[in-house]
Amino acid sequence: MSDHGFPEEEALLVVERALDEDLGSAGSGGRDVTTLATIAPGQESVAHLVARGPGVLAGMRVVALVLDAVARRLGTGWVDVEPHRPEGAVVERGAHLATLRGPTRTMLVAERTVLNVLCRTSGVATHTRRWADALAGTGALVLDTRKTTPGLRALEKYAVRCGGGTNKRMGLYDVAMVKDNHKLAAGGLTGAWAAVRRAYPDVEIQVEVTTVAEALEAVGVGARFLLCDNMSPALLRETVDAVRGTGERVELEATGGLTLEVAREYAQTGVDFLSVGALTHSSPIVDIALDVEPA
Repeated sequence: MSDHGFPEEEALLVVERALDEDLGSAGSGGRDVTTLATIAPGQESVAHLVARGPGVLAGMRVVALVLDAVARRLGTGWVDVEPHRPEGAVVERGAHLATLRGPTRTMLVAERTVLNVLCRTSGVATHTRRWADALAGTGALVLDTRKTTPGLRALEKYAVRCGGGTNKRMGLYDVAMVKDNHKLAAGGLTGAWAAVRRAYPDVEIQVEVTTVAEALEAVGVGARFLLCDNMSPALLRETVDAVRGTGERVELEATGGLTLEVAREYAQTGVDFLSVGALTHSSPIVDIALDVEPA
């Protein structure tokens, strides 16, 4: 079964930074004063990750990463993780997501970091699935953006994939995106396009447009991906028809102020994508808890 391309290296960096926040500097070992004071070193437990609300699961690989990192830092012992639901699964309230077996100290130290990440990534996946379901059958896909939580971009974009969405560019380095300020600074759309193409001939260029005339200008200079920004459905449909009429293979994206209520209306204009910053900047968490069995 696909793991949706889990970004393990980036996740490890997130885990280490999150544990620094909770335990103090990794260089000094760190500590959880409550757990180390109240839980005996040899005590072991069985615990369960349980969904307290419905959603789409994403980020389960983080559970073991956090537990292993705690065990290494504090020498508290290794915990075995038995997952019960796959990534991308729709889970109901009360669903049993995983069973943990091992040292109680490790589990309790790791608990909040595990849940902070897992609840967040599952929330993004859940929100994305709503958009994917809303667009089903239209031929249009939902895209994420760079409007991500600082430090969590790789994990949040992974969660979008788990929810049935598609990633756009990862950052400023992999795809050029010519927007209004670039056009103004470069003296126009054509000048901005030419400047990027000269400087980075092998990089894909996407161009933001707001009118039919701009869309046709962009296609004329060679753009093959257009962001149709803040257009009404009527203007967007006119733009799509005009671009398709050129005979060029151009991908078109609707962007700006989109909501689930109008998703299908925009998708039915003939665009290939709807980009939605809210997937990563406004997704509520999925409530997940760690329940330790009584001793």
